[in-house]
Amino acid sequence: MLRFAFQRLISLTLSLIVASVVIFAVVEVIPGDPASYMLGLNVAEDTVAALREELGLNVSPFERYFTWITGMLVGDFGTSYTYRVPVAELIGDRLWISLPLTIYALVLSTLIAFPAGIIAAAKRGGAGDIGVMGFTQLGVAIPNFWFAMLLVIVFAINLRWFSAGGFPGWDEGFWLSVKSLTLPAIALALPQASILARVMRSSLLDTLDEDFIRTARAKGLSRRQALWRHALRNALIPVLTIIGLQFSFLMAGAIIIENVFFLPGLGRLIFQGITQRDLIVVESVVMILIFAVILVTFLVDLAYAWVDPRLRRR
Repeated sequence: MLRFAFQRLISLTLSLIVASVVIFAVVEVIPGDPASYMLGLNVAEDTVAALREELGLNVSPFERYFTWITGMLVGDFGTSYTYRVPVAELIGDRLWISLPLTIYALVLSTLIAFPAGIIAAAKRGGAGDIGVMGFTQLGVAIPNFWFAMLLVIVFAINLRWFSAGGFPGWDEGFWLSVKSLTLPAIALALPQASILARVMRSSLLDTLDEDFIRTARAKGLSRRQALWRHALRNALIPVLTIIGLQFSFLMAGAIIIENVFFLPGLGRLIFQGITQRDLIVVESVVMILIFAVILVTFLVDLAYAWVDPRLRRR
């Protein structure tokens, strides 16, 4: 198990290095000079040159990349061009909104999808299966930003159960903060729950057709007993894959949802960094998101080996 984890860790570290190079290269080729953007039109060239030197933009791209990547290794992401504060401070403040929102949405997605997928597989071809599949098809088809606006109209404007947007801060109370994240989390969770439920159903049905399930049924187990005792754990491998992928989808989808609900998270920070040409912020935030995705992928790989002992023996 330790050798398996070490091999996966090396592979994911190499992926992180390649990702940092790609991110830096893509952001660098975006047209427009941050110094010129910050100073506006009709500014003297020497003023622009002085600001470029202050921001460290007058050195070669290789030097900027090396400074950026070595700084990240010790927790120094540089200084924001626009806010003039350390990027690590900006990310730390926004992460305490985006990360709970993503986890909240992932938990909701899993809690909805697992029972729905199991019910659909257990009632294959019946009314329960048809109903679940119909709702999941609807969930996949509805864009999450449109669903978010619908939630605001119904639960914030008409019923007044939730606020239409904003975040009070964790120091104002845990439940008040969780309540402000509920509508955004539901808007993020619905499409992912629909996908996960369909994958859960498909994986369970494939597992129920295996020989060992037929053997268990021949020994006297009912279909429900065979599903819960034997099929469910063996069907979790593709489901774990989707859950790992959903984490990255939810983090990326939060960029739109955070703007709909005016949440000061990483999504809005990226959006503001792009519009303001704050390249160091964009690079660092995207790198943090990729690191989170790679870390979750690593944990999913370990979960594979825990669920299926055959992977450990390989």
